[in-house]
Amino acid sequence: MLKVIAAASLVALFGVSPLPASAQTTGAPSAQPAHQPTGSHRSEMRKRHNTSRERARAGAEHARKARLQ
Repeated sequence: MLKVIAAASLVALFGVSPLPASAQTTGAPSAQPAHQPTGSHRSEMRKRHNTSRERARAGAEHARKARLQ
Protein backbone atom coordinates (compact mmCIF):
# COMPACT_ATOMS: atom_id res chain seq x y z
CA MET A 1 0.00 0.00 0.00
CA LEU A 2 2.87 2.34 0.80
CA LYS A 3 4.40 1.67 -2.62
CA VAL A 4 1.13 2.61 -4.35
CA ILE A 5 0.92 5.89 -2.42
CA ALA A 6 4.57 6.68 -3.19
CA ALA A 7 4.08 5.91 -6.89
CA ALA A 8 0.94 8.07 -7.03
CA SER A 9 2.72 10.98 -5.37
CA LEU A 10 5.64 10.73 -7.82
CA VAL A 11 3.25 10.70 -10.76
CA ALA A 12 1.47 13.74 -9.37
CA LEU A 13 4.76 15.53 -8.74
CA PHE A 14 6.16 14.97 -12.22
CA GLY A 15 2.80 15.41 -13.91
CA VAL A 16 2.46 18.97 -12.58
CA SER A 17 6.11 19.83 -13.13
CA PRO A 18 6.81 22.79 -15.46
CA LEU A 19 9.66 20.93 -17.23
CA PRO A 20 7.64 19.65 -20.21
CA ALA A 21 6.17 23.10 -20.83
CA SER A 22 9.57 24.80 -20.77
CA ALA A 23 10.95 22.27 -23.24
CA GLN A 24 8.27 23.24 -25.74
CA THR A 25 8.83 26.99 -25.51
CA THR A 26 12.61 27.20 -25.98
CA GLY A 27 12.64 29.32 -29.11
CA ALA A 28 10.99 29.37 -32.47
CA PRO A 29 11.56 26.56 -34.93
CA SER A 30 14.05 27.26 -37.69
CA ALA A 31 12.40 28.95 -40.62
CA GLN A 32 12.59 26.62 -43.58
CA PRO A 33 11.94 28.20 -46.96
CA ALA A 34 8.90 26.90 -48.78
CA HIS A 35 9.38 24.30 -51.50
CA GLN A 36 10.20 26.01 -54.77
CA PRO A 37 9.17 23.75 -57.63
CA THR A 38 11.77 23.37 -60.34
CA GLY A 39 9.26 22.57 -63.04
CA SER A 40 5.62 21.95 -63.69
CA HIS A 41 3.40 19.86 -61.47
CA ARG A 42 3.51 17.15 -64.09
CA SER A 43 7.31 16.96 -64.07
CA GLU A 44 7.34 16.90 -60.26
CA MET A 45 4.91 13.96 -60.25
CA ARG A 46 6.91 12.15 -62.94
CA LYS A 47 10.09 12.54 -60.86
CA ARG A 48 8.31 11.25 -57.76
CA HIS A 49 6.93 8.26 -59.68
CA ASN A 50 10.35 7.42 -61.12
CA THR A 51 11.97 7.71 -57.69
CA SER A 52 9.39 5.38 -56.18
CA ARG A 53 9.89 2.91 -59.01
CA GLU A 54 13.68 2.95 -58.54
CA ARG A 55 13.33 2.41 -54.80
CA ALA A 56 10.97 -0.51 -55.38
CA ARG A 57 13.40 -2.11 -57.83
CA ALA A 58 16.28 -1.68 -55.39
CA GLY A 59 14.25 -3.24 -52.58
CA ALA A 60 13.24 -6.20 -54.75
CA GLU A 61 16.84 -6.74 -55.83
CA HIS A 62 17.98 -6.68 -52.20
CA ALA A 63 15.29 -9.24 -51.27
CA ARG A 64 16.33 -11.50 -54.17
CA LYS A 65 19.99 -11.38 -53.13
CA ALA A 66 19.12 -12.03 -49.48
CA ARG A 67 16.97 -15.00 -50.47
CA LEU A 68 19.75 -16.55 -52.57
CA GLN A 69 22.37 -16.37 -49.84
